[in-house]
Amino acid sequence: MCNLYRLAKPADEAARLFAAENAAAGSNLGAEVYPGYPGLVVESGKIRAMNWGFPLRLKGRKGQLLKPRPVNNARTDKLGGTFWNASFAQRRCLIPLTGWAEAQGPKGAMTRTWLSVPEVPVFAAAGIWRSSDEWGDVYSMVMTDATGDAAKVHTRMPVLLAPQNYAVWLGGEPETALNLCRAWYRPLVVERTDEPWARGLQRGAPARLL
Repeated sequence: MCNLYRLAKPADEAARLFAAENAAAGSNLGAEVYPGYPGLVVESGKIRAMNWGFPLRLKGRKGQLLKPRPVNNARTDKLGGTFWNASFAQRRCLIPLTGWAEAQGPKGAMTRTWLSVPEVPVFAAAGIWRSSDEWGDVYSMVMTDATGDAAKVHTRMPVLLAPQNYAVWLGGEPETALNLCRAWYRPLVVERTDEPWARGLQRGAPARLL
């Protein structure tokens, strides 16, 4: 699953590449995006900031409500469930990114492996969004089983969308959009690094896949 990605382009350039209005002016965004923190999404013809992860409230041993956790990845095979269904049916979005990272290596010494689409400055992952009482507007990234280059790194990967499918994902019928939730069929760039996996990840709350 994806618990870290980056968008190494400013909002105005990303808006231009997606032919969207820049509604993210003044947003405090980092190049690396962590669960529970803001990132950019494209929806309704605009690019704007939302928090990454749907809030999930769990109960403690004594029945008390705990601090919400961000569910930042939505499994394709769970989109029809009660947690995701309304957002998938009514509120789909594009998530601009220049790469996503997975953890590799032994426990306690994992490093970051970055994956990206070759020769594409900014590409799009499939996303869904909704409003929340806890964090305002929030989004989650849709995940599917990995194949090809991505399968050498992790068993799951984001649903990547080709530009000709943007409009279908954003405005098509749910059944048609669901047909796009498949692994990327083209080559990917895999960059293995010495960067510690945990560096910076403590900024967000523990992430979840649902």
